[in-house]
Amino acid sequence: MNSSGKTVSKNPTEGSSSNGRPSLSRYESQKRRDWNTFLQYLKNQNPPLSLPNCSYNHVLEFLRYLDQFGKTKVHLHGCPFFGQPDPPGQCTCPLRQAWGSLDALIGRLRAAYEEHGGPPEGNPFGNGAIRVYLREVKECQAKARGILFKKKKKKKKMINHEMIKNPNPELR
Repeated sequence: MNSSGKTVSKNPTEGSSSNGRPSLSRYESQKRRDWNTFLQYLKNQNPPLSLPNCSYNHVLEFLRYLDQFGKTKVHLHGCPFFGQPDPPGQCTCPLRQAWGSLDALIGRLRAAYEEHGGPPEGNPFGNGAIRVYLREVKECQAKARGILFKKKKKKKKMINHEMIKNPNPELR
């Protein structure tokens, strides 16, 4: 209780909105907004698409469509600022969606698809082609800005020879 005698929730995601339903977290609100945007995109296709007819190709088209609303300058190969992290001037290179924004968007849409009854094995947002596209966008944007990402090498599992010889820890 606070000084005025009202009960105060300790959980900031608890509470309710003006319509009586619990208020959503920032993530849940964004996920709902993204899902509705994607469904609207499908409806606006000619002919309109239904979700069961949606494939990873439609998801890729959606991601490319979103580029027109991007705010990240991506320098082209012919640009004098290509590969410079802090370019000294302006150029006419296009604005695109940032890789991190697209990656987060796909994560939210992937979750929303399954929450709306889509089977995990048929989730177009989880298709390998989407991961390849996101990796290409990441690498392209990194090169355009002069940022190099080193690929992580897979570590070989070290087998504890002690465990193989004698699996009982009391006898070691």
